[in-house]
Amino acid sequence: MLVPKLVTTLRGYTRAAFIGDLTAGVIVGIVALPLAIAFAIASGVPPERGLWTAIVAGGLISLLGGSRVQIGGPTGAFVVIVAGIVAQHGLDGLALATLMAGVMLIAFGLARFGTAITYIPYPVVVGFTSGIAVLIASTQVKDLLGLEIASLPAEFVPKWQALVAALPTASTPAIAIGVGTVLLLAVWPRVSRRIPGPFVALIAGSVAVALLDLPVETIGSRFGAIPSGIPALSFPSVTIDRLRELLLPAATIAMLGAIESLLSAVVADGMIGGRHRSNMELVAQGVANLASPLVGGIPATGAIARTATNVKNGATTPVAGIVHALTLLLITLFAAPLAARVPMATLAGILCVVAYHMSEWRSVRTLLRAPRSDVLVLVVTFALTVLVDLTAAIGAGMVLAAFLFMKRMAEVAHIARLGDDEEDEGGEAGPALPSGVQVYEINGPFFFGAAAAFRHTLDQVSARPSRLVLRMRHVPVIDATGLHALANILRTAKAEGTVVVLAEVQEQPRAAIARAGLGVPMAATVEEAITNGSAPH
Repeated sequence: MLVPKLVTTLRGYTRAAFIGDLTAGVIVGIVALPLAIAFAIASGVPPERGLWTAIVAGGLISLLGGSRVQIGGPTGAFVVIVAGIVAQHGLDGLALATLMAGVMLIAFGLARFGTAITYIPYPVVVGFTSGIAVLIASTQVKDLLGLEIASLPAEFVPKWQALVAALPTASTPAIAIGVGTVLLLAVWPRVSRRIPGPFVALIAGSVAVALLDLPVETIGSRFGAIPSGIPALSFPSVTIDRLRELLLPAATIAMLGAIESLLSAVVADGMIGGRHRSNMELVAQGVANLASPLVGGIPATGAIARTATNVKNGATTPVAGIVHALTLLLITLFAAPLAARVPMATLAGILCVVAYHMSEWRSVRTLLRAPRSDVLVLVVTFALTVLVDLTAAIGAGMVLAAFLFMKRMAEVAHIARLGDDEEDEGGEAGPALPSGVQVYEINGPFFFGAAAAFRHTLDQVSARPSRLVLRMRHVPVIDATGLHALANILRTAKAEGTVVVLAEVQEQPRAAIARAGLGVPMAATVEEAITNGSAPH
């Protein structure tokens, strides 16, 4: 149903619900402030672009989305992708790729792909999420330690080689600020869960640098003052060549945005006992990513940590997300210049903690005890995310998972001969077989993964029977390869004078066989197939 949750949740909206949404929205807005700045800088764009992404995209996601409590904005998942696009295509290329991704997300929602996105295997999700966490952490080592590196390589291995080579240039004040930020974020929840730890770290780091006059790099020394005015609308240049160049990056943004937003919505459903509208959520994400680049923003999606914070602080409707965007707007308009005093080491510490929570190390540890095929998918996806890129990781992970799934299904599907008076798998006695009649029972989906085993089993038949009965009561589905294998059996049987009869055929295989025009007789029971068989269907 393509109706925003805001429309339905405002029916019977109460004063108590508004107070809860207002409180949660203000708190989440404060939480989002340092994260929006940090994600923008880590992505290779000016800090104000992260703020306007959270304001515009975050507000639209709450206004139009399919979740009651979803909080949208820039997230850590996009950091590596955005940085790569900016490095290769510039800020204008990033804007165009984000617009393209927005169109794709709207198309996903209108095509009702909301539930299909959730079919991505869990090891693939954990693999690329953990890989992104490692990449984010590796990009923050330079600022966390105050290393003097003119240009940090984009590739993972050369990047760490450069970091190790620059260790002698580490700054003690920067290390103190960075490590202090990490420790503060670790212990702050024991002090207060109402006041956001990242916001406290932001203030503490800025005050420490100002009072002690520490020689560390700040947002202002690297980027200058953060503009406090409303940005002018800007449109990227569009050409056929640029659209072609940015198609794959845009598809990556769209796919990751869809996955992240729906995962966040599922987490929120579990916390509030609700049910989100996945297709409406995708449409809202698309609109948000169409609007964000027009004000200089970057890609946005649902943010799991901020959504959880929203719920824990009393949010019940999308009004909280709208308040969160308005809170950030007021801070940006009236207090943006103060952000220039924030140390880069503080932002690096915040992002290192974000990366730690993104790493899903508990899930990784659990998956390492799963079947070896799942471990293989996890390791391949993780390694490709870190060493190649996210597009290759998701593609390879999905293909590998699909092949392994097909292998498992082929192993489950099998064909066995039923002999006189033998018990079948249901414990029923087999029918008495006249001379020259053979009965085989097929179990499992009859698809291309199982077709080879089917043909191999029937090829072992030594004496060609006068009648061959194929019992298909446990065959829920047949595909084109299965139909082709069956056609070959019919052709060979006809040449050898064998009559083939199908027994107890389920609805989907019956319809598929009829559409294929195989003209094979079908019977309601094995006994009927043995004695007569019906006319071809």
